[in-house]
Amino acid sequence: MTTPEFELPVRIYIEDTDAGGIVFYANYLKFFERARTELVRSLGVSLREGLSEDTSYVVHSVELKYKAPAVLDDQIVVTASIAHVARTYMDFEQTARHVDGRVLVLCKVRVACVALSNLKPKALPDELADALVLLQ
Repeated sequence: MTTPEFELPVRIYIEDTDAGGIVFYANYLKFFERARTELVRSLGVSLREGLSEDTSYVVHSVELKYKAPAVLDDQIVVTASIAHVARTYMDFEQTARHVDGRVLVLCKVRVACVALSNLKPKALPDELADALVLLQ
């Protein structure tokens, strides 16, 4: 079950584009990362605090489908919703849409929780897991 979408508005600047003024494909990963981070922040969870508790998050896998390009000066909306929560990871579904509603990029990403000390899987912190359960 996917949660409601969190939305992050993004303006496309020259730094986001290639020589032709089209968003460089890898920059969508940055936009998606920001939306996931802001979704978690909106739940009142501080990722910075987790660092002091030997907790971090790493992208395990990403599936992207590029449908249409964004270009210089476009305004887009990047979304993030939680598709699945397990003991040590979260699956997100994300989109990048032009403000006119056209879907530009579809994304599925698995983010794993790890211990910073050894980079091994670790249970999601209770604070985050509880917030995610309330969201579903």
